[in-house]
Amino acid sequence: MTTVLASASPARLSVLRAAGIDPVVHVSGVDEPAVEAANTHLGPAVTVTALAAAKAEAVLPLVAREHPNAVVIGCDSMLLMNGTLRGKPADAAQARREWSEMSGATGDLLTGHAVVLLRGGEVVARSSGHQRTGIRFGRPSEEEITAYLATGEPLQVAGGLTIDGYGGWFVEGVDGDHSSVIGISLPLTRSLLADVNISVVDLWRRQP
Repeated sequence: MTTVLASASPARLSVLRAAGIDPVVHVSGVDEPAVEAANTHLGPAVTVTALAAAKAEAVLPLVAREHPNAVVIGCDSMLLMNGTLRGKPADAAQARREWSEMSGATGDLLTGHAVVLLRGGEVVARSSGHQRTGIRFGRPSEEEITAYLATGEPLQVAGGLTIDGYGGWFVEGVDGDHSSVIGISLPLTRSLLADVNISVVDLWRRQP
């Protein structure tokens, strides 16, 4: 059984590898703004989950040919602040504005996951869901925000932050699953795998 990660995120790949899984990576290339626009009226949780499902579905034709027996994992994360979903900032100016608003506040990082099981190149099961994790932001100074923006990291991550890099200095605490904030929730992924009758331990790399 091959594990396929439908994401270009190095953080998600790192989390899975640290947790014993070495996935094959296939980037979906999904039109994320279009998927988001089509689901916005259904609410934040549904939107993030729909994005994850779209990514998993997009790579299925290629995966079915190359890895007919596989489990595909799609992921998406967005920050919910003041009723608005935020993905990756478009530019440094937007990231600065968002950090000014987030400073000293709290928000919810919504992580949507979708799992698709293939047997003999055919889809036999699907499951999807989301994880909500609270984030308590610190109060970085203007100089610190400027330095953080200069790293380029805020433009690569949902909500302009991550806790496994430079942004970790500016997060006071996480209420919930910390792996979800990095990009992929291990508890949620394990649950979704169980939904399609896959035990996560069967996906772990073989020990020498």
